[in-house]
Amino acid sequence: MSLLQDWRDYAYGQMDDRTPKGKQFWLNYFGTEQEIYKQLLSNPEEVVTGTVKELADKYDTTVQLMTGFLDGINDSLKTPNDLEEMEEDTEVSLDFDLEKLYMNMVDCNADWLYELEEWNELITEDRRKELYKLQKSSKTVVKPPKVGRNDPCPCGSGKKYKQCCGRN
Repeated sequence: MSLLQDWRDYAYGQMDDRTPKGKQFWLNYFGTEQEIYKQLLSNPEEVVTGTVKELADKYDTTVQLMTGFLDGINDSLKTPNDLEEMEEDTEVSLDFDLEKLYMNMVDCNADWLYELEEWNELITEDRRKELYKLQKSSKTVVKPPKVGRNDPCPCGSGKKYKQCCGRN
């Protein structure tokens, strides 16, 4: 079984964070995740690469938690890693797109990540607000106005809707 599948099986088994074990697991994971992002954001020009095991050692965490981190950051990478086939000795890259990473953090409601003070040096406050608003509005469904029976038909015929496309 791949590292990713092992991670997902274990982590999703801990989804009930009301239990002491589940709560501790997620607090540990989110703390580890936050520390890794702080280090990455402190030097965003450096493209971090290495095997999964090497990165786990570099960031002082387990291979399991590093796998979870890689799963989380993968959508923000310029070239995503092949997580399905990933093993401990698989070479991975953390070459992330800064704005995409910020927007994905907002999308996940990860305020402990998108509110890190490291962002202040990387993206202006106005730009962060724009990205936040853009990401939040991308999930908003806007319904077109309903056409009334006596309104002009939206097909452009010039007839009333009830005499054109609104006929039964």
